[in-house]
Amino acid sequence: MSLSFILLFSLTMFVASIIPGPSMLLALTHGMQFGAKKTVASAMGNLTVTFIQASISIAGLGTILIASETVFMVIRLAGAAYLVFVGIGLIYSSKKSLMPGNFNESLKSVSFKKLYMQGALVTAGNPKAIVFFTAVFPQFIDVKIGFLSQSSILLSLGSVIAFSCYMIYAIGGQKIFSLFSTADAAKYIKRTIGGTFIGAGIGLAVMD
Repeated sequence: MSLSFILLFSLTMFVASIIPGPSMLLALTHGMQFGAKKTVASAMGNLTVTFIQASISIAGLGTILIASETVFMVIRLAGAAYLVFVGIGLIYSSKKSLMPGNFNESLKSVSFKKLYMQGALVTAGNPKAIVFFTAVFPQFIDVKIGFLSQSSILLSLGSVIAFSCYMIYAIGGQKIFSLFSTADAAKYIKRTIGGTFIGAGIGLAVMD
């Protein structure tokens, strides 16, 4: 695998990962609520599922998911429902202040497991990631070279890039909180992001 292929793959993965979507919105929200350091937990949840999705694609099981419309639909609808649930939760929690005192309280009360599961569930609700990986990976596999070694490189690079993009949004969320840390500003930001989650969930549910 040449350096140019590695760079091109990295660029492709970065562009695909950095585009705002449900996982990146969750990273932004967690960054605002709990800070970038705590958001590493949900980033690990995102990374775990992303790694599994990429591995499934490389193993060739992605074609099964593509062929089974029922399985694809069930996963998509479940993911859509969870996004709506997260959005409603954000809007409801906007009634609570995000002033510094409450921010520090949230840091103490939130658990690694809860953040991890939120990151994992939001990521798992996007079965199109498997389709994406199934379409992209073959473009960067040289049949003349060992498949396992190439797969390991692509999976490792993809994991690092996915984690980095997630944390970019988390740090951005923390910065937004520090700039707009008044109660009213935080309330409207959470409502806006919550509404976006609900819209994304509905969009996933009704799209073809």
